[in-house]
Amino acid sequence: MLILKAFLLLLALTIAVYVGLYFLAPKKIADTAMSLERMRAGLQRSEMNIDGFHIVYLEGGPQSAPPLLLLHGIGADKDNWTRVAATLTKRYRVYAIDLPGFGESSKPADARYRISDQVARVALVASKLGLTRFHLGGNSMGGWISAAYAIAHPEAVQSLWLLDPAGVFSAEESEMTKLMAAGMPPPLFARSAQDFGRLMQFVMQKPPFIPAPVRQVLIDRQIANYALNETIFGEIREQSGALDATLAAMNPPLATPTLIVWGDKDRVLHPSGAAILHRLLPNSQVLMMAGIGHLPMLEAPGRAAQDYLAFRAGLPD
Repeated sequence: MLILKAFLLLLALTIAVYVGLYFLAPKKIADTAMSLERMRAGLQRSEMNIDGFHIVYLEGGPQSAPPLLLLHGIGADKDNWTRVAATLTKRYRVYAIDLPGFGESSKPADARYRISDQVARVALVASKLGLTRFHLGGNSMGGWISAAYAIAHPEAVQSLWLLDPAGVFSAEESEMTKLMAAGMPPPLFARSAQDFGRLMQFVMQKPPFIPAPVRQVLIDRQIANYALNETIFGEIREQSGALDATLAAMNPPLATPTLIVWGDKDRVLHPSGAAILHRLLPNSQVLMMAGIGHLPMLEAPGRAAQDYLAFRAGLPD
């Protein structure tokens, strides 16, 4: 009887501690959950300083393996790649950075965040990491930056992995562009918990489960960064030249081997952009992911990783 009472008391205390943390310290639970997720993916958190910016990034995989640098989209961060990296770190040395203005990296309000500005900063990151030849991938804004980087530094980029990349201005109107044309704000950022729920449904067809403490931390970050995200969004759209126009003007065209991935249910950027890029990149292939939205590496990380491995297997060493 005493043993049973002791067990019940211990159970009650454990539940009380968890409930207390759940309501009083969601960030602590979220940090622990994210650390475990990164550990399972073979990633660890690192930091560096470049040209007045503090950069936080994830790295993992064999030191001698081919390097793969990954860039997130607007309003996102390095952990958008954590789940897909669980497969990729077995084969490659993976780096996923928080671009300046996002995640844990510096966010000076007076800095410039055009695509060309971020390309210059990624070059500094690559140099600091000792990367002279590497594979480069990005989603949405990160895909635009990746392609622009390959245009600026073709000798450095061995291959491109573009997942629903932004910057294809000649694509058909997406649901997001139609909403914005009607005077609505871009549905990519959140000012409340309700906004966050709508955001998740807009960018993905089947959003993955997010534990409540982690979800709350993500909501808090969205609210805190809302103004800067909107500023960066406007700056990119108004002051960065269209990716498709830049590629079309190249003679000879960009020859970098490229895997173009697009969710056929993308509501943010119209999937017609895939065919446009395919025409402009002669050494490219297209994979349309059925039933997937704007973030394939989050919505279908296993499929996205296997598709990428197959692409890389077809490249010369």
